[in-house]
Amino acid sequence: MSAGTDMCYVDAAGEQNNELLDLSIIIPIYNENENVERIRRDLDAYFAGKDFSAEVVFVDDGSTDGSVEKLCAAIFEHASVKIVKLSKNFGSHAALRAGIANASADRCIFYYMDMPDPPSIIGDFYQWLGQGYDMVYGIRKGYKPSFLSGLFSKLLIHFIAPDYPKDGIGSIAFNQKIKAQLNQNIESDSSIFLQLFSMGFRKKGIECPFGKREKGVSKWTFTKKFKLLIDTFVTFSHVPIRAVSIAGLTMALMGIIWGIAILIIKLFNLIPLQLGYPTLIVVLLFGFGVTNISIGVMSEYLVRTLQAARRRPVFIVDEVLEGKSLMERQTNGRTPNEINRYEGGR
Repeated sequence: MSAGTDMCYVDAAGEQNNELLDLSIIIPIYNENENVERIRRDLDAYFAGKDFSAEVVFVDDGSTDGSVEKLCAAIFEHASVKIVKLSKNFGSHAALRAGIANASADRCIFYYMDMPDPPSIIGDFYQWLGQGYDMVYGIRKGYKPSFLSGLFSKLLIHFIAPDYPKDGIGSIAFNQKIKAQLNQNIESDSSIFLQLFSMGFRKKGIECPFGKREKGVSKWTFTKKFKLLIDTFVTFSHVPIRAVSIAGLTMALMGIIWGIAILIIKLFNLIPLQLGYPTLIVVLLFGFGVTNISIGVMSEYLVRTLQAARRRPVFIVDEVLEGKSLMERQTNGRTPNEINRYEGGR
């Protein structure tokens, strides 16, 4: 347990435990009450008899379906539990950062409520971290990405992270060195996965069987995916602005060449040449289109510079529930029927 933080923690029964924590499992939540009981059952069963201590850090990202109430009622017998409530919905990547900031152990792993990866990978990743790797990530075995997801991964591999898995990232575990860097550099409007891959520490990819969601629907909408695409390329790559610069330079050269050609044709009357408004309109439309794209790309960089200068928090923690505070929340005037009414959502 040499990797654990030199501190005590509070177990599920509300008693203080002076053992060292070896691993923090960070799980973001947004309206996932259908999966609370399943993840409690499977994780608790997995940690029974394990030779390393763990805490499960649930980060509530502004849920409105009673997920927190069900978590407060869920009893873990073989792992410490902590619930970090954010003041509103900040997004899954911000929630993961909040979990890192509130994790007690030096080693952390990202896990998810829909459990696409089996619980057994937690111990496997923990063992690989103990063998000198700074980061261990899951390569989704059997995952069939959509056309857009596949295209996104190919762009990342080609322009930003050559070692990024072509089928995307599953769970990720990392040690104290990376945890310290992530807490020191909490980036807004940024992909935490690309930030991890850009650090350059020793990492290892492990194939993990990919499981489909059994309950509920994914909150990873097209709008959120598109925002991540923009954030990723603006934050981690200069390709967009360079592409626009090259397009602008190409257009300028084409204009110069075309202007010289027209001048020569008119001076020497080489061929009949009808000049008029159609040609002018095409040139203006295309030229203004390139100009507007250029302004849009530069505006994206300027907005992010403004956000960095403002230093607004990436996430705001409303409260942290653990140990005795969890028990108080569970028994604070609530009956089992009141808690169970969240079984099917509101």
